[in-house]
Amino acid sequence: MIDGLIAGRLYGEAQIRTGQNGKRYVTCKVRATAGDGETLFVNVIAFDDDLQTALLALSDADSVTLTGALTPKVWTDKNGLVKPALDMVAHGLLTAYHVRRKQQTVSGESASQDLRAQDHLQDPL
Repeated sequence: MIDGLIAGRLYGEAQIRTGQNGKRYVTCKVRATAGDGETLFVNVIAFDDDLQTALLALSDADSVTLTGALTPKVWTDKNGLVKPALDMVAHGLLTAYHVRRKQQTVSGESASQDLRAQDHLQDPL
């Protein structure tokens, strides 16, 4: 198994599906750019409820970063050219929203730590 991190843009909308066992899962496609500039499609499946909710909240072309188990694949386009692809069982997700929220949390914690330190210095013993 290859555990990987991919970053790209959602291609279309995430879809809710139900397995034969009755459990819900979400699938989507992400367009990522490989090191050589070629576009690579990543077929993503998510079983975790929180991850499913996050994927369903995204729209077509939203930026996303996913972590999970990767399986390399190939597919043939309508011109007969063989193209690389990846299948991913996702277990983590990060979007621009998450980054901003984490930055605000860190900034808020830093500010309150500074205030506590100042209060400590001003308290007479």
